[in-house]
Amino acid sequence: MLTLTEGLIELNVEAKDAEDAIRKAGQLLVDEGLAEERYVEGMVKGFKEIGPYIVVAPNIAFPHARPEFGAKKKGVSIVRLNKPVSFGHPTNDPISLVCALCGPDSTSHIEMLQALAELLRDEESLNVIMNASTKNEILEII
Repeated sequence: MLTLTEGLIELNVEAKDAEDAIRKAGQLLVDEGLAEERYVEGMVKGFKEIGPYIVVAPNIAFPHARPEFGAKKKGVSIVRLNKPVSFGHPTNDPISLVCALCGPDSTSHIEMLQALAELLRDEESLNVIMNASTKNEILEII
């Protein structure tokens, strides 16, 4: 199950590149007390070292870091970009939706991945997230 608050959603965000998009999604986790600042750096480091493995589907990326990078509580942030950016994925670029995951252990991380994947697999839910004009529209489908 996903728990989402208004503070974990940002719409029409400007990002200059993939790293900037990851930082903005991660900062929401920090601002809501779910992660330490170093967790954001862990997400960026993972992306830089391993590449676009976080791009899970066309248009969608799930950045995350290992719990020991400062994950405090389980949570997800959703950032919808104003203009898509390239994450360097051969088939699923460019990315418009960045969903940062934070879990204090590997079990919660997997549970969130599954719940988020299930939500985004539903065409109607994905359509709402991609076209919502308010955060409340997204909160209603979660």
